[in-house]
Amino acid sequence: MTEDATPTPDEAPAPDQALDHTPDEAHTPDQPPAPRRLPVTDVSLVVLIGTSGAGKSSFARRHFLPTQVVSSDVCRGLVSDDENDQSASAEAFDLLHYIVGKRLAAGRLTVVDATNVQPEARRQLVAIARAHDVLPIAIVLDVPPGVCAERNRARPDRQLPAHVVPRQHRELRRSLKGLEREGFRKVHVLRGEAEVAAAVIEPEKRYNDLRHLTGPFDVVGDIHGCRSELETLLTRLGYSLARDAEGRPVDAVHPRGRTAVFVGDLVDRGPDTPGVLRLVMGMVAAGHAICVPGNHENKLGRAMDGKKVTVSHGLQESLDQLAGESEEFRAEVRAFMRGLVSHYLLDGGALVVCHAGLPERYHGRASGRVRSHALYGETTGETDEYGLPVRYPWAEEYRGRALVVYGHTPVPSASFLNNTICLDTGCVFGGSLTALRYPERELVSVDAEREWYAPVRPLRTDAPGAREGRPLDLADVAGRRVVETALHGRVAVREENAAAALEVMSRFALDPRLLAYLPPTMAPSPTSRREGYLEHPEEAFAAYRADGVRHLVCEEKHMGSRAVLLVARDTAALERRFGVAGPGAIWTRTGRAFLDDEELTGAVLGRVRAAAERSGLFEELGSDWLLLDAELMPWSLKAVELLRRQYAAVGAAAGAALPEVLSALEQAAARGLELGGLTARQRRRAADARAFTEAYRRYCWPTEGLSGIRLAPFQLLAAEGANLAVRPHDEHLALIDRLVAADAEAAAEAAGEAAGDGVAPVLHRTGRVLVDTGDEASVAAATAWWEELTAAGGEGMVVKPLASVVRTVRGEGRPGGLVQPGVKVRGREYLRIVYGPDYTEHLERLRMRSLGHKRSLALREYALGLEALDRLAAGEPLWRVHEAVFAVLALESEPVDPRL
Repeated sequence: MTEDATPTPDEAPAPDQALDHTPDEAHTPDQPPAPRRLPVTDVSLVVLIGTSGAGKSSFARRHFLPTQVVSSDVCRGLVSDDENDQSASAEAFDLLHYIVGKRLAAGRLTVVDATNVQPEARRQLVAIARAHDVLPIAIVLDVPPGVCAERNRARPDRQLPAHVVPRQHRELRRSLKGLEREGFRKVHVLRGEAEVAAAVIEPEKRYNDLRHLTGPFDVVGDIHGCRSELETLLTRLGYSLARDAEGRPVDAVHPRGRTAVFVGDLVDRGPDTPGVLRLVMGMVAAGHAICVPGNHENKLGRAMDGKKVTVSHGLQESLDQLAGESEEFRAEVRAFMRGLVSHYLLDGGALVVCHAGLPERYHGRASGRVRSHALYGETTGETDEYGLPVRYPWAEEYRGRALVVYGHTPVPSASFLNNTICLDTGCVFGGSLTALRYPERELVSVDAEREWYAPVRPLRTDAPGAREGRPLDLADVAGRRVVETALHGRVAVREENAAAALEVMSRFALDPRLLAYLPPTMAPSPTSRREGYLEHPEEAFAAYRADGVRHLVCEEKHMGSRAVLLVARDTAALERRFGVAGPGAIWTRTGRAFLDDEELTGAVLGRVRAAAERSGLFEELGSDWLLLDAELMPWSLKAVELLRRQYAAVGAAAGAALPEVLSALEQAAARGLELGGLTARQRRRAADARAFTEAYRRYCWPTEGLSGIRLAPFQLLAAEGANLAVRPHDEHLALIDRLVAADAEAAAEAAGEAAGDGVAPVLHRTGRVLVDTGDEASVAAATAWWEELTAAGGEGMVVKPLASVVRTVRGEGRPGGLVQPGVKVRGREYLRIVYGPDYTEHLERLRMRSLGHKRSLALREYALGLEALDRLAAGEPLWRVHEAVFAVLALESEPVDPRL
């Protein structure tokens, strides 16, 4: 923790990687040189320097990939069709600089193949490297001018004036001693053809690249000399302390091989800076811990090296305490602090640890600017009422995939904000010392033994990590988006679809903080060729059997509308998790409130909440909230206007017109007019119209308050820390059966208490049949069940793989593509509502319907929905969850036949 501003000139941060200047060493002509090993950092800008004909292009081809080399000659050819057209050099170097910048921005090793003998040419390249926070490395090919001239003469496409090579060589020689001052962090000089030929490039990782270390880790916040609290915390984390002959802790080992990671500010202000250093240094030396520097280590190290610094903010306490230690120990401390690297990438890049926080663009980069931000953070240029700098709230804008763990600015308690967390909980100020268990994302704290140092400013409750900040931003969803999903790879969202979704979300949707999930569309089963049917179970079973899915579940399709329910155990539960207080919410597939009546919404949620309490689901799942997928009935509850304007109007028109038509036809037939099959055709139309009216009326019934409302949950989607949607469907249905039974018991008890006052259950069971696609009897039984459902007026069923998430199997047992999560098989009479009263007259034409786009849409939306639930369960920031949810809504605006 610090209350310093950004560093003053006498406190300028040291470079992150030491300068490596290969000395100019001559060799005797009769003895071939030993191989020259040239270390090159994996992400850096390598600038080849040498006269024309020195062999730079050959050197680049021999040591680097073709894609890593950016050649001025090639760029000249790209802009002028002639690599030797010197008049195109300005445009060629514009292109070269652009390509170099793009590669460095992407974190790619880049090699510039050009003469680069002039300071201005090198200055521009060094500036580009600095702009992208990578190390500029110079490799000089100092080849005699006579050799270069002879090579140029041997090339028919390159005939240079005689003065060019000698002039370039003079410029090269003048540059050699000043390359470090120009900003090159490593300079390798190869003298003569033999040294060039003997050179070997040795790739080296950046000092901050520890991605190979995967943990598990225990990241410890700012200690500030609180050695006793550190011992207590390490013990609570499970570490065993090792002590020296004087009883001082000098190491700590975890029995399960966990590694401690310290975010810096080990020193200053507290009672035992030497004790903290002795323990942490011992752990690092033994390989049991790693450590990044804090600004206090940076300042203390410079003070111990005799540099001029301002003694403030607890520095004097450390200097006084270290004065009592041996010179040997102080030398070890100085060496330790000089060797600290600004930040580390861990666990494949999924975890970044630094002292003051780090935006994504700096992750894994190496420069003074990166080190300065990692040590001091960034300020707004303002000061607060205590005269201390106001920190720029970088974490509020953070959108990176890596979890950034840091300290520096004390907060009352640690909390996640946009995939970042500040662990400085002000131990030295009387707060606590906090550690984060990774990857578990568990926080462990111990209280300070006392207030060791009075803070200038009270612990800020509005510091980064202690407030929600700006959870959502237009930039998170606007424009063309590509969302990474674990199940389906990259899912693209077109800009026009994103715009349509933004319109819906901004004008009609619920508070987006509550919208943790939107259900996907569902594809119909493959089209049936059976006489009189457009959809039939046999095609669904056959399709899944072809995909290698043997075990299925067929679920009754209810006469209602899709609804997602977020049910809170109490009004504070949602505020703790989602930042919105209340009983919960019910929304449609497009994120709109399902019911306009808040009181009725609360009543439905209350019944579900009571059932969850009674059945013990809250306790069993360890959650104060539940997310459910359901059907809410009747259909008319949500679609009453659609029924009145579209379906009822058609039925009424047919009911009014067709009897008159039949009466006229019968009168005409009575007069002996030849009508052919017209009368029979109109009678069929009248029968179809009656069937159409009967079909949609089954989905409409009156409701008053809760009376008449039915809720049929069919899947538990999520609870605290868990994506439940990936569980097998029979597990979901068993849990939901308990909810339904609990609601029925409560209704029966309430009805008895009300002396038969008509209290009815709200929750309804979803009928189901399990199917083995390899068993003909099982398939036949499921088909018969569907026929009974639809004959009784039911909508049909949904056929799903029992295992929920299933992939096809390629050759040699390799997993293939995602299998459809479910297909709907609708009954003949329900399809009359969808396709029109007389659709059975046009089955051959309807069988030509194309299902490819709908099936693709269903898979993409399903993968996005599960991705949102995965991110929710992992405790990722709201914008990450909402990115996937918004993409589902955006895909819904893709043009597809709405009848499918």
